[in-house]
Amino acid sequence: MTESYDIKMPGPQPLLQVGMVLYPGLTMLDLIGPQNVLAPHAATHLLWKTRDLVTSDSGVSIQPTATFRDCPDELDILFVPGGIGTADAMADQEILQFLRDRGARSKYVTSVCTGSLVLAAAGLMQGYKATTHWATRHILEAFGVECVRARVVVDRNRISGGGVTAGIDFGLTLLGLLRGDDAARLTQLMLEYDPAPPFDAGTPEAAGPELTQRILSFLEPLDRTMRKVAAERSISAS
Repeated sequence: MTESYDIKMPGPQPLLQVGMVLYPGLTMLDLIGPQNVLAPHAATHLLWKTRDLVTSDSGVSIQPTATFRDCPDELDILFVPGGIGTADAMADQEILQFLRDRGARSKYVTSVCTGSLVLAAAGLMQGYKATTHWATRHILEAFGVECVRARVVVDRNRISGGGVTAGIDFGLTLLGLLRGDDAARLTQLMLEYDPAPPFDAGTPEAAGPELTQRILSFLEPLDRTMRKVAAERSISAS
């Protein structure tokens, strides 16, 4: 018999309805970082076209809890992660249509890493400031979005986090807005979120040009595909 655990925070406020979009090739930490922060205060809906397992870009699979059709009509938070599968997600009309539909009714439309590119492809980031992974800022700008170099960017009801590990910062920022700073601080302490990385190589500026170029070379095929999708989406929107 599997034991279940209830980690919901007691209190008078109803649980936040959080819809987290899945797609093949997403980055697990983009999703799990924010979900772990929000979980005690939220009912999380892991959303995909079917209930079939969705495989992340690290090979770990995730079980959706609802389909796009089953998703609640109105969400407090609509969230999109990034990942190696971003280019395909940017061109997937079923994903984009779902995001347009729920994005128009969600209190907050949010992303981490290249998830903001998927939102931009759906037309949900134009007119807002946003951020993304450092290697894809030029693609966000190609959609006409003002890209800000920051771990977390809040612009009205659009909240975006930078690359991968920024998802925890994103989650804490969002939790602070919706449940107050005290709830966010308690969660940070519970997670022992006190980063002290063993290397100073977390940004291009810190890592230096040689390491930065190696990453850009690795990402070049994906970058080329995402630029093509961004160009096509921009033409169709004009």
